[in-house]
Amino acid sequence: MDIQITPKKTEGTERLLEISVPVETVRDAEERATRRYASSVRLPGFRPGKAPAAMVRKRFAAAIRQEALEALVQDAYREVMEREHLQPVAQPHIHDLKFDEGAPLTFELHVEVRPELELARTSGFRVARPPREVTDEMVEEQLEHLREQKATWAPLDGRPGPGDMVTVLLSTADETGAIPEGREYRITLGSGQAIPGIEELIMEAEPGQTVERPVRWPEDFPDEAQRGQTKLTRVTLEEVKRRELPALDDAFAREVGDFDSLEALNKAVRADLANHREREAEAEVRQKLLDEILSANQFDVPKSWVSRMVSAYAEAYQIPAEDRERFAGEFHTMAERQVRRDMVIDSIAEKQGLAATEADIDDRIAEVAKQRGADPGQVYASLQKAGRLAEIERSITEEKVFRWLLDQNTVE
Repeated sequence: MDIQITPKKTEGTERLLEISVPVETVRDAEERATRRYASSVRLPGFRPGKAPAAMVRKRFAAAIRQEALEALVQDAYREVMEREHLQPVAQPHIHDLKFDEGAPLTFELHVEVRPELELARTSGFRVARPPREVTDEMVEEQLEHLREQKATWAPLDGRPGPGDMVTVLLSTADETGAIPEGREYRITLGSGQAIPGIEELIMEAEPGQTVERPVRWPEDFPDEAQRGQTKLTRVTLEEVKRRELPALDDAFAREVGDFDSLEALNKAVRADLANHREREAEAEVRQKLLDEILSANQFDVPKSWVSRMVSAYAEAYQIPAEDRERFAGEFHTMAERQVRRDMVIDSIAEKQGLAATEADIDDRIAEVAKQRGADPGQVYASLQKAGRLAEIERSITEEKVFRWLLDQNTVE
């Protein structure tokens, strides 16, 4: 196609091109549109397809011009992509379009293109692996978590304290100073379910007792209108329950799972923590390597990719529509970093031939099937139905890339 292309902006991943289509090419497009209309429309006194072209052009002038315009823009776009060797990553935009009778068609084409990522340095870095040992204190802490999960709540006669669960009738004075009938609440003290002043008031009472005094609302209270206000507050303590932890013994081990003794449970907890620490250390090494590569290699990131990443996370986190703009502002930096990370991994995978193959995916599914004691074909079908095959492919590719990076760099 005989068009004139004038670059006006070539910054980063943005391209702004001025396009001019000659008058002759415009006329040819209008002639083609006219002939198409003449072959299909019906005009009074003429058989289908036999109406004079001049009459068809006059009768359907606007539609013919619109059809010619759409065809010219599409052809010009394809020509620009081919001649300029552009790989768009988002829907292009057309600005300042001029399509006057007897004049060239001109418009500006704004395109965001795939960046040419040249990673000048991906090796020679030194990163430290974080400590991975599991201490006795870590094991004890995990066992305490298990005890808390198996804890029971027992009634308490005395005043409650932090960690106790209380049932209260709570009410605050209105603008006239009158205190309405209280509403019932169940609160675990110290968990942040009530403001500190109300918790202090609750802990002054015993079961069946009613106490009241002014309570000041904190300055960081979510409702700005109530911040710093002092209100007369009445609390009736109906019930107190205190959590009772089970004894840490063989019986507890059997209740938690298939463990013959506390020693067996202890060993299992230590092994789980060791595996967890190993995964954490591996993730931190990977992150440090990527940080080094990102610092050593500067490149532009398509804005549309970052926007799509933000939108994907907003959907995943089920952010309400009215909060999307605020979320986008807060999450933009993290989303851009994720896009940069993915771009580095994709670039290395492509240049080093590390992308996951079908055989890799089949092997991974076979492993999953073996762990589940299921048929590989059924596992594949279920993963395909759930849309998780791409996730597995991506995971394998990343593993291969990081194995390659570990060979090229030093981990201390």
